[in-house]
Amino acid sequence: MMLLSLLLLAVIVHGGDNEDAFQGPTSFHLIQISTFANSTWTQNQGSGWLDDLQIHGWDSDSGNAIFLKPWSKGNFSDEEVVELEEVFRVYFIEFTREVQDIVSQLQFEYPFVIQGIAGCELHSGKAIQSFLRAGFEGLDFMSIKNHSCVPEPEGGSMAQWFCVLITQYQGIWGIIDTLLSETCPRYLLGVLDAGKAELQRQVKPEAWLSSGPTPGPGRLLLVCHVSGFYPKPVRAMWMRGEQEQPGTQQGDIITNADWTWYLRVTLDVAAGEASFYLFIFSIIFPLF
Repeated sequence: MMLLSLLLLAVIVHGGDNEDAFQGPTSFHLIQISTFANSTWTQNQGSGWLDDLQIHGWDSDSGNAIFLKPWSKGNFSDEEVVELEEVFRVYFIEFTREVQDIVSQLQFEYPFVIQGIAGCELHSGKAIQSFLRAGFEGLDFMSIKNHSCVPEPEGGSMAQWFCVLITQYQGIWGIIDTLLSETCPRYLLGVLDAGKAELQRQVKPEAWLSSGPTPGPGRLLLVCHVSGFYPKPVRAMWMRGEQEQPGTQQGDIITNADWTWYLRVTLDVAAGEASFYLFIFSIIFPLF
């Protein structure tokens, strides 16, 4: 039987003494998933994220944003939020119509899915860089870099044609450029400040051991569960003495309902040597 004494949990804070150091998410992005089943049925899904934390949804029936946190509006006024909702409402309508027209002209086959991600990211020195990328059926299609539409190789001639077409619509292009270069950076700084208390909190985890499936005769799977930690950047390892064990297997970091994280880390060892192993877990607080 594994003993709890096998577990050594170390929460190590990485960073400096600078009280102004930013801790927590550094980017905001919107995700669009548009499913075109046929010429008459389309579903547009939208969501807004701070790094891996969802703070917005989109009600496609009413055409309204869903704010998942009290501070999800950032420092935008109600009037600005209403204006942005109208922009996205019209966008989804026009996007659907234009895609269906293009499909009709080029005789594409249904069904297909279009994915898009757009947002901005805070870098060292508080510089903010915006981005937009689109995909078609899981393949990279195009992106916007330095205010220009760039076709991706996987998009082929269709992506090249699209970039030529979209830049001819100066009104649409101007709206995209304004949202990326002006609206998103202002919103990112505002929402990071509005949600500071929750986004910059530091929560130490709980950890426990459990038995995993037997890897084989004379073998034992050491399993450590770590849950309830925040922020997300971590380093987790099984060790023997002072040596990190290369066989450490780390699962995906999964979000909990309370916006903390869960992680499962395993190691396959000889059954008679389990007591020689320790588990080390470090929370890394990023410093910018």
